[in-house]
Amino acid sequence: MKATGIVRRIDDLGRVVIPKEIRRTMRIREGDPLEIFTSADGEVVFRKYSAMGELENAEQAAEVIAKLGGAPAVIFDRDHVVAAAGSHKREFRERRISAALEELLENRDSFRSAGGRSLKPIEGVNNSALAVTPIISSGDVAGAVAFVSDEDGREADENHVMLTRAAAMFLGKQIES
Repeated sequence: MKATGIVRRIDDLGRVVIPKEIRRTMRIREGDPLEIFTSADGEVVFRKYSAMGELENAEQAAEVIAKLGGAPAVIFDRDHVVAAAGSHKREFRERRISAALEELLENRDSFRSAGGRSLKPIEGVNNSALAVTPIISSGDVAGAVAFVSDEDGREADENHVMLTRAAAMFLGKQIES
């Protein structure tokens, strides 16, 4: 942990304001759940909560759809890669989502590469998305399922789209239960 030098007081209702710059840097939006941890030496730590990170089935879902779709599969929460399978699995781990994918999720949109359309879903990685479907759980976007291309110019087929939809629906139901 690193100190920011920012000090905030707790108000009479027990609230603390997280400064805008920290919210922006850490991608904390209004309504985001935060998990609270305490330590024996008096530390209180806030961490963004990710229901996707709690899922045990995400890794298996990525493996299954990667085999069926013949392309690397990636499962995201709202901020980073949660699970990956396929040829670039290690390269994708724990990376943040791109601003383009973040905007896609904000708008609850799906994506399919066709006709020259492209989307780079992972920060610092050049692989383009073939198909992306948001994971909806209890009416909220919890993340996304995507196939990424391991070759330039490859376009999504109907199989990629259907597999991302099926996996997104499955994972959304898993979060709800």
